[in-house]
Amino acid sequence: TEIYTLSLHDALPICLQTEKMASLGKMMAGVAHEIRNPVNFIWGNLNYLEEYAEDLTDLVRAYEGEIINPSNSLTKLKKRIDPNFVLDDLPQMLQSMKTGTDRLRHLVTSLRTFSRMDETQRDLTDIHQSLDSTLQILNNRIKEGVTIDKQYADDLPEVSCFCGQIGQVFMNIISNSIDALDDYNSQFSYEDKKINPHHILITTEFDADSDRATISFKDNGPGIPGDILKNIFEQFFTTKIVGKGTGLGLSISRQIVEEKHQGRLICNSLPGEGTEFTIELPVE
Repeated sequence: TEIYTLSLHDALPICLQTEKMASLGKMMAGVAHEIRNPVNFIWGNLNYLEEYAEDLTDLVRAYEGEIINPSNSLTKLKKRIDPNFVLDDLPQMLQSMKTGTDRLRHLVTSLRTFSRMDETQRDLTDIHQSLDSTLQILNNRIKEGVTIDKQYADDLPEVSCFCGQIGQVFMNIISNSIDALDDYNSQFSYEDKKINPHHILITTEFDADSDRATISFKDNGPGIPGDILKNIFEQFFTTKIVGKGTGLGLSISRQIVEEKHQGRLICNSLPGEGTEFTIELPVE
Protein backbone atom coordinates (compact mmCIF):
# COMPACT_ATOMS: atom_id res chain seq x y z
CA THR A 1 0.00 0.00 0.00
CA GLU A 2 2.81 2.37 0.84
CA ILE A 3 4.54 1.81 -2.52
CA TYR A 4 1.26 2.32 -4.42
CA THR A 5 0.55 5.55 -2.56
CA LEU A 6 3.99 6.95 -3.32
CA SER A 7 3.68 6.05 -7.00
CA LEU A 8 0.31 7.75 -7.22
CA HIS A 9 1.70 10.81 -5.46
CA ASP A 10 4.53 11.02 -7.98
CA ALA A 11 2.31 10.43 -11.01
CA LEU A 12 -0.52 12.79 -10.09
CA PRO A 13 1.33 16.10 -10.75
CA ILE A 14 2.46 14.85 -14.17
CA CYS A 15 -1.07 13.71 -15.03
CA LEU A 16 -2.47 17.09 -13.98
CA GLN A 17 0.19 18.97 -15.91
CA THR A 18 -0.38 16.81 -19.00
CA GLU A 19 -4.14 17.39 -18.82
CA LYS A 20 -3.56 21.12 -18.33
CA MET A 21 -1.29 21.28 -21.37
CA ALA A 22 -3.77 19.28 -23.46
CA SER A 23 -6.57 21.71 -22.54
CA LEU A 24 -4.31 24.66 -23.29
CA GLY A 25 -3.41 23.07 -26.61
CA LYS A 26 -7.06 22.71 -27.61
CA MET A 27 -7.73 26.33 -26.70
CA MET A 28 -4.69 27.53 -28.68
CA ALA A 29 -5.74 25.42 -31.68
CA GLY A 30 -9.21 27.01 -31.58
CA VAL A 31 -7.81 30.52 -31.33
CA ALA A 32 -5.34 29.86 -34.15
CA HIS A 33 -8.14 28.51 -36.35
CA GLU A 34 -10.34 31.56 -35.74
CA ILE A 35 -7.49 33.99 -36.45
CA ARG A 36 -6.12 32.21 -39.51
CA ASN A 37 -9.00 32.88 -41.92
CA PRO A 38 -9.32 36.67 -41.43
CA VAL A 39 -5.53 37.06 -41.40
CA ASN A 40 -5.21 35.16 -44.68
CA PHE A 41 -8.02 37.28 -46.14
CA ILE A 42 -6.20 40.49 -45.18
CA TRP A 43 -2.85 39.15 -46.38
CA GLY A 44 -4.26 38.16 -49.77
CA ASN A 45 -5.96 41.51 -50.34
CA LEU A 46 -2.92 43.54 -49.30
CA ASN A 47 -1.14 42.48 -52.49
CA TYR A 48 -4.00 43.82 -54.62
CA LEU A 49 -4.19 46.96 -52.49
CA GLU A 50 -0.48 47.56 -53.10
CA GLU A 51 -0.98 47.23 -56.86
CA TYR A 52 -3.97 49.60 -56.82
CA ALA A 53 -1.99 52.14 -54.78
CA GLU A 54 0.86 52.01 -57.29
CA ASP A 55 -1.58 52.53 -60.20
CA LEU A 56 -3.28 55.47 -58.48
CA THR A 57 0.10 56.97 -57.64
CA ASP A 58 1.15 56.80 -61.31
CA LEU A 59 -2.20 58.34 -62.31
CA VAL A 60 -1.84 61.26 -59.89
CA ARG A 61 1.75 61.88 -61.00
CA ALA A 62 0.60 61.88 -64.63
CA TYR A 63 -2.21 64.36 -63.92
CA GLU A 64 0.25 66.65 -62.13
CA GLY A 65 2.40 66.65 -65.23
CA GLU A 66 -0.52 67.38 -67.56
CA ILE A 67 -2.34 70.08 -65.57
CA ILE A 68 -0.31 73.27 -65.85
CA ASN A 69 -2.91 75.78 -64.62
CA PRO A 70 -5.12 74.08 -62.01
CA SER A 71 -8.28 75.79 -60.81
CA ASN A 72 -8.48 77.51 -57.42
CA SER A 73 -10.59 74.68 -55.97
CA LEU A 74 -8.08 72.07 -57.15
CA THR A 75 -5.20 74.10 -55.72
CA LYS A 76 -6.94 74.35 -52.33
CA LEU A 77 -7.68 70.61 -52.36
CA LYS A 78 -4.06 69.81 -53.18
CA LYS A 79 -2.86 72.05 -50.36
CA ARG A 80 -5.24 70.41 -47.90
CA ILE A 81 -4.42 66.82 -48.88
CA ASP A 82 -0.68 67.26 -49.56
CA PRO A 83 -0.54 64.50 -52.21
CA ASN A 84 3.27 64.37 -52.20
CA PHE A 85 3.27 63.32 -48.56
CA VAL A 86 0.44 60.83 -49.10
CA LEU A 87 2.09 59.26 -52.14
CA ASP A 88 5.39 58.91 -50.27
CA ASP A 89 3.84 57.59 -47.04
CA LEU A 90 1.31 55.17 -48.57
CA PRO A 91 3.84 52.55 -49.77
CA GLN A 92 5.56 52.59 -46.39
CA MET A 93 2.23 52.16 -44.64
CA LEU A 94 1.32 49.21 -46.86
CA GLN A 95 4.70 47.62 -46.22
CA SER A 96 4.21 47.96 -42.46
CA MET A 97 0.79 46.33 -42.77
CA LYS A 98 2.26 43.46 -44.79
CA THR A 99 5.04 42.99 -42.21
CA GLY A 100 2.55 42.95 -39.34
CA THR A 101 0.21 40.56 -41.14
CA ASP A 102 3.12 38.28 -42.01
CA ARG A 103 4.08 38.13 -38.34
CA LEU A 104 0.49 37.24 -37.47
CA ARG A 105 0.52 34.43 -40.04
CA HIS A 106 3.73 33.01 -38.59
CA LEU A 107 2.34 33.32 -35.07
CA VAL A 108 -0.80 31.41 -36.07
CA THR A 109 1.39 28.68 -37.57
CA SER A 110 3.41 28.59 -34.34
CA LEU A 111 0.28 28.32 -32.21
CA ARG A 112 -1.06 25.48 -34.36
CA THR A 113 2.27 23.64 -34.08
CA PHE A 114 2.49 24.09 -30.33
CA SER A 115 -1.17 23.18 -29.75
CA ARG A 116 -0.74 19.57 -30.81
CA MET A 117 -0.44 18.37 -27.20
CA ASP A 118 -3.01 15.54 -27.26
CA GLU A 119 -1.54 13.59 -30.15
CA THR A 120 -2.16 9.86 -30.29
CA GLN A 121 0.37 9.02 -32.98
CA ARG A 122 3.74 10.21 -34.13
CA ASP A 123 4.24 12.35 -37.20
CA LEU A 124 7.29 13.21 -39.28
CA THR A 125 8.29 16.60 -37.90
CA ASP A 126 10.60 19.34 -39.13
CA ILE A 127 12.60 20.04 -35.95
CA HIS A 128 13.82 23.38 -37.27
CA GLN A 129 10.27 24.54 -37.92
CA SER A 130 9.25 23.43 -34.43
CA LEU A 131 12.16 25.38 -32.91
CA ASP A 132 11.31 28.49 -34.93
CA SER A 133 7.65 28.22 -33.89
CA THR A 134 8.69 28.06 -30.24
CA LEU A 135 10.96 31.09 -30.63
CA GLN A 136 8.13 32.99 -32.33
CA ILE A 137 5.88 32.39 -29.32
CA LEU A 138 8.64 33.39 -26.87
CA ASN A 139 9.75 36.43 -28.87
CA ASN A 140 8.12 38.94 -26.50
CA ARG A 141 10.03 37.47 -23.52
CA ILE A 142 13.46 37.99 -25.04
CA LYS A 143 14.68 41.20 -23.44
CA GLU A 144 17.52 43.57 -24.24
CA GLY A 145 20.90 42.05 -23.51
CA VAL A 146 19.83 38.54 -24.56
CA THR A 147 20.17 37.24 -28.12
CA ILE A 148 19.20 33.95 -29.76
CA ASP A 149 21.67 32.44 -32.23
CA LYS A 150 20.92 29.44 -34.44
CA GLN A 151 23.20 26.95 -36.17
CA TYR A 152 20.95 24.46 -37.93
CA ALA A 153 22.33 21.39 -39.69
CA ASP A 154 21.51 21.27 -43.40
CA ASP A 155 21.25 17.47 -43.39
CA LEU A 156 18.85 17.10 -40.45
CA PRO A 157 15.99 14.81 -41.59
CA GLU A 158 12.44 14.93 -40.31
CA VAL A 159 12.01 13.17 -36.98
CA SER A 160 9.18 10.80 -36.11
CA CYS A 161 7.78 12.24 -32.87
CA PHE A 162 4.85 13.78 -31.05
CA CYS A 163 5.34 17.28 -32.41
CA GLY A 164 3.37 19.14 -29.74
CA GLN A 165 5.11 17.37 -26.88
CA ILE A 166 8.56 18.03 -28.31
CA GLY A 167 7.51 21.66 -28.76
CA GLN A 168 6.63 21.72 -25.06
CA VAL A 169 10.15 20.47 -24.24
CA PHE A 170 11.70 23.21 -26.38
CA MET A 171 9.44 25.75 -24.68
CA ASN A 172 10.47 24.63 -21.17
CA ILE A 173 14.20 24.65 -21.88
CA ILE A 174 14.31 27.97 -23.75
CA SER A 175 12.04 29.63 -21.18
CA ASN A 176 14.33 28.52 -18.35
CA SER A 177 17.38 29.83 -20.21
CA ILE A 178 15.73 33.20 -20.86
CA ASP A 179 14.72 33.50 -17.19
CA ALA A 180 18.23 32.61 -16.02
CA LEU A 181 19.87 35.14 -18.34
CA ASP A 182 17.36 37.85 -17.40
CA ASP A 183 18.12 37.38 -13.71
CA TYR A 184 21.85 37.30 -14.44
CA ASN A 185 21.64 40.45 -16.57
CA SER A 186 20.06 42.43 -13.75
CA GLN A 187 23.48 42.90 -12.16
CA PHE A 188 25.01 44.46 -15.29
CA SER A 189 24.73 48.01 -16.59
CA TYR A 190 23.20 48.93 -19.93
CA GLU A 191 26.66 49.53 -21.42
CA ASP A 192 27.94 46.12 -20.25
CA LYS A 193 24.93 44.34 -21.74
CA LYS A 194 25.39 46.18 -25.01
CA ILE A 195 29.09 45.37 -25.27
CA ASN A 196 28.87 41.78 -24.03
CA PRO A 197 25.35 40.49 -24.66
CA HIS A 198 24.40 37.13 -23.28
CA HIS A 199 23.09 34.62 -25.76
CA ILE A 200 21.44 31.26 -26.22
CA LEU A 201 22.96 29.20 -29.02
CA ILE A 202 20.65 26.59 -30.56
CA THR A 203 22.39 23.97 -32.71
CA THR A 204 21.18 20.84 -34.46
CA GLU A 205 23.17 17.87 -35.72
CA PHE A 206 22.47 14.53 -37.36
CA ASP A 207 24.49 11.39 -36.74
CA ALA A 208 23.80 9.00 -39.62
CA ASP A 209 25.61 6.12 -37.88
CA SER A 210 23.31 6.16 -34.85
CA ASP A 211 20.37 7.62 -36.82
CA ARG A 212 19.87 10.25 -34.14
CA ALA A 213 19.14 13.95 -34.17
CA THR A 214 20.77 16.17 -31.56
CA ILE A 215 19.37 19.52 -30.46
CA SER A 216 21.53 21.64 -28.16
CA PHE A 217 20.68 24.77 -26.16
CA LYS A 218 23.80 26.47 -24.80
CA ASP A 219 23.96 29.79 -22.97
CA ASN A 220 26.82 31.86 -21.61
CA GLY A 221 25.09 32.62 -18.34
CA PRO A 222 26.19 32.07 -14.75
CA GLY A 223 26.05 28.28 -14.89
CA ILE A 224 24.51 25.93 -12.33
CA PRO A 225 26.25 24.87 -9.08
CA GLY A 226 26.76 21.14 -8.67
CA ASP A 227 24.38 20.74 -5.72
CA ILE A 228 21.57 22.23 -7.81
CA LEU A 229 22.53 20.55 -11.10
CA LYS A 230 22.03 17.06 -9.69
CA ASN A 231 18.42 17.88 -8.76
CA ILE A 232 17.15 19.93 -11.70
CA PHE A 233 15.15 17.04 -13.22
CA GLU A 234 13.48 16.18 -9.91
CA GLN A 235 9.76 16.87 -9.57
CA PHE A 236 8.91 20.12 -7.73
CA PHE A 237 12.57 21.16 -7.55
CA THR A 238 12.95 24.82 -8.49
CA THR A 239 15.20 27.73 -7.64
CA LYS A 240 12.65 30.31 -8.80
CA ILE A 241 10.62 32.44 -6.42
CA VAL A 242 7.19 31.26 -5.32
CA GLY A 243 4.64 31.72 -8.09
CA LYS A 244 7.19 31.83 -10.90
CA GLY A 245 8.17 28.17 -11.14
CA THR A 246 6.42 24.85 -10.47
CA GLY A 247 9.42 22.54 -10.54
CA LEU A 248 7.67 20.34 -13.13
CA GLY A 249 8.92 21.70 -16.47
CA LEU A 250 12.23 19.86 -16.71
CA SER A 251 10.84 16.74 -15.04
CA ILE A 252 8.08 16.48 -17.63
CA SER A 253 10.54 17.33 -20.41
CA ARG A 254 12.77 14.41 -19.48
CA GLN A 255 9.75 12.11 -19.32
CA ILE A 256 8.62 13.22 -22.80
CA VAL A 257 12.09 12.80 -24.34
CA GLU A 258 13.17 9.58 -22.65
CA GLU A 259 9.94 7.65 -22.01
CA LYS A 260 7.77 8.84 -24.90
CA HIS A 261 10.50 9.08 -27.53
CA GLN A 262 13.28 6.75 -26.30
CA GLY A 263 15.76 9.61 -26.46
CA ARG A 264 18.03 11.39 -23.98
CA LEU A 265 17.86 14.75 -22.20
CA ILE A 266 21.03 15.76 -20.37
CA CYS A 267 22.38 18.94 -18.84
CA ASN A 268 26.00 20.00 -18.48
CA SER A 269 26.98 23.12 -16.59
CA LEU A 270 29.78 24.70 -14.63
CA PRO A 271 29.52 27.87 -12.54
CA GLY A 272 30.76 30.81 -14.57
CA GLU A 273 30.82 28.86 -17.85
CA GLY A 274 27.18 28.65 -18.83
CA THR A 275 24.73 25.80 -19.22
CA GLU A 276 23.98 23.39 -22.04
CA PHE A 277 20.90 21.21 -22.44
CA THR A 278 21.19 18.46 -25.05
CA ILE A 279 18.34 16.45 -26.54
CA GLU A 280 18.98 13.27 -28.53
CA LEU A 281 16.07 11.85 -30.53
CA PRO A 282 15.95 8.75 -32.71
CA VAL A 283 14.97 9.79 -36.22
CA GLU A 284 12.85 6.70 -36.84
